[in-house]
Amino acid sequence: MIDAFRTQDSGDTTNIADGTAVTLTTAPSGPAPGSATPDAAPQGPSAPDSSLLDLSVLDLAAVEAAVRKAAADEIMPRFQQLAAEDIVQKNGPHDLVTVADRLAEEHLTAALTALLPGSKVVGEEAVHADPKVLDALHGDAPVWIVDPVDGTRQFVHGDPGFATLVALAHHGEVLASWTYAPALDLMAVARRGAGAELNGVPLHTGSPAADAVLDVAISHFDFTSDDEKRVLAALDTNGVAPRPCGSAGLEYLHIARGEIDAIAFSWENAWDHAAGLLLVHEAGGASGTLAGQPFRIGGGNALPFTAARDAETARRILGLLAAAN
Repeated sequence: MIDAFRTQDSGDTTNIADGTAVTLTTAPSGPAPGSATPDAAPQGPSAPDSSLLDLSVLDLAAVEAAVRKAAADEIMPRFQQLAAEDIVQKNGPHDLVTVADRLAEEHLTAALTALLPGSKVVGEEAVHADPKVLDALHGDAPVWIVDPVDGTRQFVHGDPGFATLVALAHHGEVLASWTYAPALDLMAVARRGAGAELNGVPLHTGSPAADAVLDVAISHFDFTSDDEKRVLAALDTNGVAPRPCGSAGLEYLHIARGEIDAIAFSWENAWDHAAGLLLVHEAGGASGTLAGQPFRIGGGNALPFTAARDAETARRILGLLAAAN
């Protein structure tokens, strides 16, 4: 899982919703509560876990090269060149998949498992074909979590705002992530406990100005239920400026760069969030679910959840959402 409220020290007793003092504990490994009020935030990063994969066994530069090559070979040659037969609806007119999505995921699956023998891949398109692929998130093997083209709608429309997202997880912990926007020449890399970089330059989220109106990307209305719309509408209030999100991966990058203040999302697909949550976390940001628990890549989260430039902003967003839930 991703630790929530990274900026807090162990023993911080600040309450998310109203400032009441409570004792904070590390989030349990079991399923998150489904509808609790966010009355406590998990503590900051835990001590290193010796049961987790040691990243020193992996050539991280080779992973980045594999991500770049998949995009160069399978995605960019098709950008703004798609034929009608290259695009298919999955679950509706707004949920699209292209030949680039499928071929890039196949490319990455072969390349990443070769770099880390014994690892598994949970890819968006593989899960669509066989939901049992998700079971790997709960197994003992390291797992690559892959979204070959995050922002397929943008890709289909010839908009450069799409990304390839790759995260490496083990026992529910995200250890490293790569967010690559090939049409924008942006490569963001994060490693657990080692910070985040964009094109080799360290990333820092910073904090919004005290009197700033918060710029918040929220779940796009094309992909939300009426009840989700109702809860997210709580952010349409004084001091907050919500807008529909684009590519989830790029919205996380915007937070890590300090370009927007937060996200509030109502879905939990691991391939959309694993890479970005680690990126924000390692850039100094904060995250948490509606129950005040860390986001779990294996699912069972209390939704909506948020990621933000700092813990105070995350508390504010979660408080507004909790009041409407």
